[in-house]
Amino acid sequence: MSVVNPKDGHFSMGQNTLSVPMKLFQENRKRIVERLQASGNVPAGSVILLQGGGEQGVCKGDSSDSGPVFRQESYFHWCFGVLEPDFFGAIDLTTGNSILYQPRLDEDYAIFMGHVPSLAEVRERYRVNEVFFLDEMPDHLRSLGGALVPTLLLLEGPNTDSGKDTRPATFEGMSEFAIDRLILHPQIADCRVIKTSYELDVLRYASKISCLAHMEVMRTVQPGMAEYQAEATFLHHVYFYGGARHVCYTCIAASGPNGAIQHYGHAGAPNNRNIKEGDMCLFDFGAEYYCYTSDITCSFPVGGQFTAKQATVYNAVLRANQAVFAACKPGVMWSDMHLLANRVVLEDLTAAGVLRGSVEEMMDACLMGRVFQPLGMGHLLGLDIHDVGGYLEGQPERSQLPGLRYLRTARALQAGMVLTIEPGCYFIDYLLDRALADPELSKFLVEDKINEYRGSGGVRIEDVVAITETGTELFSRVPRTVEEIESWMAGDDSFMDYWK
Repeated sequence: MSVVNPKDGHFSMGQNTLSVPMKLFQENRKRIVERLQASGNVPAGSVILLQGGGEQGVCKGDSSDSGPVFRQESYFHWCFGVLEPDFFGAIDLTTGNSILYQPRLDEDYAIFMGHVPSLAEVRERYRVNEVFFLDEMPDHLRSLGGALVPTLLLLEGPNTDSGKDTRPATFEGMSEFAIDRLILHPQIADCRVIKTSYELDVLRYASKISCLAHMEVMRTVQPGMAEYQAEATFLHHVYFYGGARHVCYTCIAASGPNGAIQHYGHAGAPNNRNIKEGDMCLFDFGAEYYCYTSDITCSFPVGGQFTAKQATVYNAVLRANQAVFAACKPGVMWSDMHLLANRVVLEDLTAAGVLRGSVEEMMDACLMGRVFQPLGMGHLLGLDIHDVGGYLEGQPERSQLPGLRYLRTARALQAGMVLTIEPGCYFIDYLLDRALADPELSKFLVEDKINEYRGSGGVRIEDVVAITETGTELFSRVPRTVEEIESWMAGDDSFMDYWK
């Protein structure tokens, strides 16, 4: 029989992994209730109704009976922490009570899938007020309004990163209820932007196990290995030692020229190049623990020694990373941090003779966004790798300038936000060729120097940070300076002192 999890008010994968209290979700439910009550525009007798994720095939439209390991829908997880598919959940805004509705499973389910928990077991496991079967939900929801027919607040709204809309709850008999599809989404999305202390603990842990796995990859990568073998090392380490069954995005195990492909590793480019001596590796991996994510990128040379050209680009990106980290604090605009990172990289490439001319003019021409860093410098992080709340109504709108238009939020920083800082510098042939043919940009490029970097890929240095009341806390500690990387890859264990 499998181990009950969560148990005694906590989720844990055992084996010295993090214990996550169900108070995390109780606190989240309390936050959204208080926020909606304070908004003044919620009808009396309102009830939040969320539909959890369901089992699915390998892809949309797949008719087979097998699919990926289930992972809960993020908004539902934020409220309830439920691991199983096909649940609904409700929160009564009048009382604050929370209710789960579980599917009534056929008794044969136990033959193939194991013990079917009772209503009482589910209530104890997830620490909610009540649990009913799903077929009892319509009648029970009617009882929540007292003399009123309750208004169901459904989750409907856009994810500004994916371009997809959330799925509002649907069930047979819903037409008998008053429905509101506008109130909930902006409020709960904004709640998710600011993390509680419980959430910060889980995010720290996800970053920790990811960092230790990244360091193992650095130590074990060898010329002649396939990129996917480095990916496999990471996947094994975070699960075996950290209890992370899932990673939160497709691993990017880019070596050599593949480092210039922003989201390498997808089905059309599946981490299958053989790694060569002297290649620059750009490995972007992140473990997920109890649906909370991490997102860390390490760039380092195969063989453990930087060439002069590799160190030039790497140190420019590192200085940009450190400049942003030092500048982050509440009130700072995230878009300004993107521009700060761009400026630092341009300064260093100019000093190295790769670029020429005025850095100020380069900034005005959006040289980084048009050539060397065509993506945003970082993003919100939480239950989604590109977490929600980036461009809600009332927040700064998305810029249409090169580079900035891919920045996943332009908000002012607030204490409790968790973000990535990920400046980069990439040598993408298509963008270099286009820039060299454009007089507005070519005047800044030293062509023979630029050509020396063609085929080298790129460098990204990505850290996870939390904004505090006074500055920034670093969650991701891996060897970062040239000296730290070379020492670690040579077998010096002193960097492990950070994790003792």
